[in-house]
Amino acid sequence: MNLPIDFCERMRELVGGEYDDFIKSYDTQINRGVRINKLKCDTLPKLFSDSEKVLWCPDGYYVKDGTVSGNHPYHAAGVIYFQEPSAMCVAEVLPLCDDAKVLDLCAAPGGKTTHIGTRMKNKGLLVANEIIPKRAAILSENVERMGLTNTIVTNETPSHLAEKFQGFFDGIIVDAPCSGEGMFRKEPQAVDEWSVNHTLSCAVRQKNILDDAYKMLKCGGYIMYSTCTFSYDENEAVVKHMMEKYNMELCPIPGLDMLSQGIGDGMENCRRVFPHKNKGEGHFTALLRRTEENETATEFVKKQNKRKDTTLETAVRLYYEFEKSALKVHLDGEFVLFGDNLYMLPQYVDIDKLKVLRCGLHLGEVKRNRFEPSHALSHAFDEDVYINKVETLQNSEDIKKYMHGETLSSDVSGWCVIKTEKYIVGWGKGSNGIVKNHYPKHLRTL
Repeated sequence: MNLPIDFCERMRELVGGEYDDFIKSYDTQINRGVRINKLKCDTLPKLFSDSEKVLWCPDGYYVKDGTVSGNHPYHAAGVIYFQEPSAMCVAEVLPLCDDAKVLDLCAAPGGKTTHIGTRMKNKGLLVANEIIPKRAAILSENVERMGLTNTIVTNETPSHLAEKFQGFFDGIIVDAPCSGEGMFRKEPQAVDEWSVNHTLSCAVRQKNILDDAYKMLKCGGYIMYSTCTFSYDENEAVVKHMMEKYNMELCPIPGLDMLSQGIGDGMENCRRVFPHKNKGEGHFTALLRRTEENETATEFVKKQNKRKDTTLETAVRLYYEFEKSALKVHLDGEFVLFGDNLYMLPQYVDIDKLKVLRCGLHLGEVKRNRFEPSHALSHAFDEDVYINKVETLQNSEDIKKYMHGETLSSDVSGWCVIKTEKYIVGWGKGSNGIVKNHYPKHLRTL
């Protein structure tokens, strides 16, 4: 690669005698990884039985090109998430308390959101935020595909969220926008955009984002800070800033001893991934704990809406009629209606005056006094919850036809889920031996 001279000089100073090995790593094969979604499967699918594990993530595996793609039924069913192996170290080690309230502040495309969501097992509250609208939409789709039901997706600035959620969260992930030095092998355009001044401007932005994150953190809560850059200015220097400004504690990170320590005195608890030492791209992470009490803290209680909303009542009634015919569970929570779309909110949260793309579990849409289930509802539960099922194999013509948008043949009647092995891909509706396809059009393969 044609690396910038200033970058090479900075890396020579950073890694010292390991510089030649570091440079040689740019000529080695890129490591690609998938993370298994434990909300969907208890055991490793046979497709990955021979795959090498990622040392710092129990559910992470290295995969060769061509093993699996975004068109594979496992991907459509939310069984796997494609994720750079180094990035799997962040959400894996964020401490979680019971009924935790967690914020992923810079969340798109959703790797760390869906990772921490699986660890939370759909309990507590997870807020996933992305400031760029198009990226927030991708984030919302991944939350849906991976079956997260306790998650609210927002499209807000960190400062606006900080006004809303003062001292509220037990844990916050800040995977901050950075200069991307660690991704040069995978994203060559980052090389063209790189400069020393760019790394310094990124550091300023990172500190501003962390300032807002700190306001939203409970006393005793944790910030998991990460970047995909080697730059000291964006990594240890930013951590040092938070420690000095707010008296935050830099905590040891259990389970990451195989990674390199941070650089500089007092930074030993930080962790770095170097591609010449570990099978992954460049990454940095640090675990910071708030030690000071909050001057003010936001506490939300479940709202008791005394005003009778007949439109909402109708939507809930139609949903319950659908539920009896299609599901073996009864959902009882705080329902909200956005237009004709019915959601069930995670409890104890106020979304007023926020730009919200997804507020908990999207149940479905009311259409002409009937209820049509959402794609999210097909991904929300284990297969045993759904009454009617059409079974296919992962490489069968039937599942390929379904993912193309075609009808299937089956004696099933009414709403049903289409599954490949034990993993659900989406909805269908059977009548007279034909199952009409309800796989979302924008997800269909060509």
